[in-house]
Amino acid sequence: MARTAPPAVPPPPPGPPPRGSLGLHRAFLRSPLGLLRLGQLAVGAAFWLTVAAHWYEGAAHFALFAAVLVWLLTLGLFGLSALGRWQLVPWLGSRWLLANLVHDLVLGVGLCTAAAGIMGHKAGQKSYCNLPGYSQRCLYGAYLGAAVCGAVAACLYLFSGLYCLARRCRDQRDIV
Repeated sequence: MARTAPPAVPPPPPGPPPRGSLGLHRAFLRSPLGLLRLGQLAVGAAFWLTVAAHWYEGAAHFALFAAVLVWLLTLGLFGLSALGRWQLVPWLGSRWLLANLVHDLVLGVGLCTAAAGIMGHKAGQKSYCNLPGYSQRCLYGAYLGAAVCGAVAACLYLFSGLYCLARRCRDQRDIV
C-alpha cells in the first residue's frame, strides 16, 4: 500500500506588520513636557474633583465641563506620548508637537482660565458666608480652592505651551 502525500495547506494570509513591544517612552517621561503633563494631570484632577464634589449651579456646570474635557484630552496626550504611540493618530501623528501646542495654548490655557474665573467669581459671591457665626453650609472654601487649582492648571498649560512653541521655533518636530 503506497502512502499518499497529504494535501498541501496554503500558508496563512499575511497580517499587519508586527509593532514593537508596548513599553514606556522613558525619554518623554524625563523631559520637561512629560513632567509638566504629570503636573497638569494632578492639578487638573484636583480642580474638577473639587468642583464636582460640592454643590454647583449655573456657570459652574461649564467650569466642570471645561475642567473634565481638558483633563481627559491631557490624559490622552500623555498616554500616547508616554507609550510612544503618537504616530498611530491619523493626521495628527505627523504634527504631534503642533497638536500639543494647540492643546496647551488654546484649550488648556483658554478653558482653565475661563473655568478658574467662573469659580473665582462664585467664591466672591459666597464670601459673606465666611463670617464667624454663619450657620448655613458655606461653599466659599470649595469655590476658592477650585479657582486656585484652575489658575495653577492654566499656568502649567501656559508653561508647556511655551515649551512646545520654543521647540517648534527651533524646528524640532519630535516631542522629546
